Amino acid sequence: MASSKRIASIAIILWVATIVVFGWFFVHGYTETGSDGRKAVVLEAGERGLILGEMRGLLAATQGIVQGIQQNDMKQVAQSARAVGMASAVDVNPALMAKLPMEFKSLGMSVHHDMDDLAAAAEAGKPAGELLGMLSASMGKCVACHSAWQLKVEQR
Repeated sequence: MASSKRIASIAIILWVATIVVFGWFFVHGYTETGSDGRKAVVLEAGERGLILGEMRGLLAATQGIVQGIQQNDMKQVAQSARAVGMASAVDVNPALMAKLPMEFKSLGMSVHHDMDDLAAAAEAGKPAGELLGMLSASMGKCVACHSAWQLKVEQR
């Protein structure tokens, strides 16, 4: 009887320790000081490529949004923005998300959310100036992220 209580206690302690360690990594990520003073998020090459591909997708969508606004084509604006909205961020690998610091995740997710808001505003017929203002605010988050973070490939 005492032996099973001891085993149960050890199992609970290990479970709690695992949750604490995972929670710490979920908030802080896997980072180090970067070569240029920014924080470097340390990733495997494929993970880095995935994030950079997502960023290229956001840049291409931004170009589509600006072109749509310039041509007064709100359908193009909405389609470009919606393509990089929250729906595009739902299938991220949990192991990758654990490596990303909370600030990085928050900025990234807020940009995806902004794109959904921009798509809805275009569909609602908001004026071009308002759409550009929304896009400008979202791009400010891109600039803040790129100013604070770099992506580094883990050296093995």
